[in-house]
Amino acid sequence: MSIPRFLDIEYCQTDDVLFPTAIAWSLGDGQMKSVVIAPDDSWLPEDADLGDVDFHYLEEQGVPLLELIRELHEDLPDQTVYVCGMDPDEILIDLIFSAVQQDAPFEIAPISDLVTELDAGDLEDRRRALMFEEGLEPQLPENGVYALLLLAREAGLLGGL
Repeated sequence: MSIPRFLDIEYCQTDDVLFPTAIAWSLGDGQMKSVVIAPDDSWLPEDADLGDVDFHYLEEQGVPLLELIRELHEDLPDQTVYVCGMDPDEILIDLIFSAVQQDAPFEIAPISDLVTELDAGDLEDRRRALMFEEGLEPQLPENGVYALLLLAREAGLLGGL
């Protein structure tokens, strides 16, 4: 049985820039993948304020966009992928794929489209509570995906997982 797919993106946002720095997503069996993203040159204007983002770390440790896009095409083709709905996920996905002139192979939907027993505000409150209960750091995208998986499990959407 394939379970719903989830995605979370960490990002840098200042007055000057908005770009993804790390991404995590779940697979049909509940496993997760997570990578740091090497930034595309088009995302960074000259002398941009990057806040506390370590640009050199992203350049050295980040996965090149073509490799990331290949994996997303392999793992999430023709899927609806659920996100917390609080972050600019659609904009970030567009940035990733437009940097290589491609369209995303999946659609993004808020978790509220999947877990309909709670409204969006209650879902966000429960997601935050789960992250706290599990001791998860909210800035790590794999923790965001794990919290969404826990929400789906509470709603009875994961079968035996």
